[in-house]
Amino acid sequence: MNRSESAQRPAFYTLRPGRLPYDQGIALQEKLLAARPRTPGDILLLLEHPPTVTCGRRAQAEELLVAPPELARRGITVHDSNRGGAVTYHGPGQLVGYPIVDLDALGRDLHRYLRLLEELLIRLLADYGLRGERSPGRTGVWVGREKIAAIGVAVRRWVTWHGFALNLAQADLAGFAVIVPCGLQGVRPTSLEDHLGRAVPRAEVEERLIPLFAEIFGRRYLGSYETDC
Repeated sequence: MNRSESAQRPAFYTLRPGRLPYDQGIALQEKLLAARPRTPGDILLLLEHPPTVTCGRRAQAEELLVAPPELARRGITVHDSNRGGAVTYHGPGQLVGYPIVDLDALGRDLHRYLRLLEELLIRLLADYGLRGERSPGRTGVWVGREKIAAIGVAVRRWVTWHGFALNLAQADLAGFAVIVPCGLQGVRPTSLEDHLGRAVPRAEVEERLIPLFAEIFGRRYLGSYETDC
């Protein structure tokens, strides 16, 4: 691809605020969505949440295995979410990605967007020598029979928000025991550390993910997004 063709591709920025409570992550996405008409590109928001259970639009009460007061006692917050999907868990040792992407460039095809998110994570796992796979009829990414990444998105005026969560640390999977992850009985979560036998810093994974996002989504990377958020 020559320089002229590259310049014509849609652009994106990254925003990497570190660890944010879930409600602050939602508020940040809302602010980015409101600013979207004035933003010269998409934004890939990369962060981590403290222990949190989120209930998507398809969540059922029985998928929460521990009552909210007991979860609060354990330091786990519970939030209803307007993303797609059922119940999931976020916590330290997980990379959460919230792409704010204009779907016009993808023909307003949400199904295609979901498959591209899966491809992004599959390619990232391949970069670590792991074989990530799709499961027919289920959104997300698996390694063997174990789920390593969940995906749940929402769209507003054909701009995406919410996104994916990739498990990095083996020790932090205990939070999944309080839920039926994504409404799937008997599914065991796994992590990069579980398969690699070593800790994988979130910053390292982010640095590998950013160029893959540019390649898979056909975007030009313009660096960090400057915001007062």
